[in-house]
Amino acid sequence: MTEIFFSVVSAVFPVGCIVLIGFIFGKTFSIDESTLSRLALYVLFPALLTDIMYRTTINIEEAIEIFIAFGLTYLLLCLISWGVGKRLGFSESLQKSLLATTALPNCANMGLPVTLFALGEAGLERAVIYLIAWNLIVFSTMPAILKGGGFRSSIIFLFKLPIIWGMILGVILNLFNIELPLKLDDGLHLLRQATIPICLLLMGIQISKNRFQPGIYELSASLMRLLGGAFVAYFFGRILSLEILDLQVLVLQSSMPSALTSFLMVNEFGGDGIRASRVVVISTLLSFLTLPIILWLIGVTS
Repeated sequence: MTEIFFSVVSAVFPVGCIVLIGFIFGKTFSIDESTLSRLALYVLFPALLTDIMYRTTINIEEAIEIFIAFGLTYLLLCLISWGVGKRLGFSESLQKSLLATTALPNCANMGLPVTLFALGEAGLERAVIYLIAWNLIVFSTMPAILKGGGFRSSIIFLFKLPIIWGMILGVILNLFNIELPLKLDDGLHLLRQATIPICLLLMGIQISKNRFQPGIYELSASLMRLLGGAFVAYFFGRILSLEILDLQVLVLQSSMPSALTSFLMVNEFGGDGIRASRVVVISTLLSFLTLPIILWLIGVTS
């Protein structure tokens, strides 16, 4: 039992160490977070998606199943969180914040590195499919849900994101078996390798800039994200009869803390931004306790 405990903790521990370094750096030095965020959004993540889709061996059937499983998980979490908010008499602003922080896991900055450490390259490939589904579904629906701007404006916003074009480029290169000249594929792979450490450092820096203020709402909303997401994902994964690795990735990605994007969307399109930011921070800190448990429950023991 001790060996199992240490093996599942070892999948999270390296991530925590890098986040801690970012936290210490953020407390020690003044740094422009927005520049790092833009670097990740406009350069590193597109490179990551392009490289993985270029090299992936995952078949289209598996990708579709993961896509559908995420979509169903996202939809049910939206309905549950909205229903809980209504039942408890939350204001419309707080309902929107609860919906966003519950439905949007941090499957990029946090999810990709944890999946890589826990499930290796094969798991990472599937985690990227999950991330693609996340981007396509979330950015085409969540702005409309929060702002009420309609589906068309959400789709226009979606195709302004370089992440989507990076994914499309990778799919085209893979589909037509195109070899990049002048070792450009090596350069792309090198750029991809910078993504995860930069994002983890950025997460630590962001945590260092927020005050730790856990209240009943923040703790409850964090547990809805961490444990509720895992439960709903497992439910749909079993219904869809996913293969074991696909199921593990689906549950693991869905049990990540609230995404920073949930705060950004609430701040931009409507909701309680202060409460959302607190849930992002607290769920991230709590995830270092819950993720080893989730890894153990889904059978990741080495």
